[in-house]
Amino acid sequence: MEKMISKDLVYIGVDDTDLDLFESQYIVPNGVSYNSYVIMDKKIAIMDTVDERKTDEWFGKLKETLGERKPDYLVISHMEPDHAGSIGKVFNEYPDMKLVGNAKTFQFLSQFYTLDANDRNVTVKEGDVLELGVHSLRFIMAPMVHWPEVMVTYDEKDKVLFSADGFGKFGAIDTDEDWACEARRYYFNIVGKYGAQVQALLKKASALEIETICPLHGPILKENLEYYIDKYNTWSSYKPEDRGILVASASIHGNTKKAALKLVDKLEAAGEKAAFTDLTRDDMAEAIEDAFRYDRMVLACATYDAGLFPCMETFLAELKSKNYQKRKIGFIENGTWAPMAAKYMKTAFETMKDITFIEPVVTIRSALDETSETQLDELVEQIIKK
Repeated sequence: MEKMISKDLVYIGVDDTDLDLFESQYIVPNGVSYNSYVIMDKKIAIMDTVDERKTDEWFGKLKETLGERKPDYLVISHMEPDHAGSIGKVFNEYPDMKLVGNAKTFQFLSQFYTLDANDRNVTVKEGDVLELGVHSLRFIMAPMVHWPEVMVTYDEKDKVLFSADGFGKFGAIDTDEDWACEARRYYFNIVGKYGAQVQALLKKASALEIETICPLHGPILKENLEYYIDKYNTWSSYKPEDRGILVASASIHGNTKKAALKLVDKLEAAGEKAAFTDLTRDDMAEAIEDAFRYDRMVLACATYDAGLFPCMETFLAELKSKNYQKRKIGFIENGTWAPMAAKYMKTAFETMKDITFIEPVVTIRSALDETSETQLDELVEQIIKK
């Protein structure tokens, strides 16, 4: 990516391709970027820092960009350590630089750092404007997208929205891949719980003339912004993005998985889009992504210790924590002497909104037989009805 985003806006972010797990839980095969920007005007503003893993590389880029000049402000959009991890370094290096944030920002700052910053804090609230010269930065509060201190910044001159974690994605900047897949996995696993708050931010953003979106992860977005905004509107309103069925399997010895895969074959033969995930082996974050992507889901699970096989329990807990809703769900259960999985899976959805169960439940006793395969065919008939 080019260093210059516009005449006065410089990208100084860094890629981290050595990171195995983002937030110690999400697999990032193509790494992740920590984005940071500098607005060069009469007064200079740094827009966020980076994870401490990349402090030295980032600071070198900052020094190169500044030359003989010194920054006047550091705007802190989000205090999570992957963005705020280098605040201490730049704070100590430039003693005349002011920190710009909201009241909650500075509360969190004092919890992460021991800095004598009170006389250097510039506290802003909704709608406040910071004048840099020809650039005017307007601050828009975005609480719980996805931390309570989050705010986004709008550059009125260049019509740039610095969107914090919004519109971010996994993957290093130089990764050649479709934006939507890793942006979707990023959104639902990290921000997904807070759809109402994202909707509120999108409403505020709709009043702005935006030509560029600068997120804290992933590529800068300049073209076809309607596409990205529409994706976020769909995701944050919990609407299915595509018609299709996710079949999620939690199988101990393989018989439940065989039934789940047979269901996939039957659905595809009926002309339906069907995605499959093996919850015992596949990336849980991708399973969450697909659960939100499609309008229907079938859960196939073996009974284990008079309950659910643990990976299914984890999957259902993740769905609940991400505010899963507005979907149709079918069930395949397996048990040699007392199949109970469907009962417990249904119970897990009791507190989720607008969930419709698809009947019949397919009950397998050890291995698929003529009776349970007939139930499987009946499930296919019901799940493909529009």
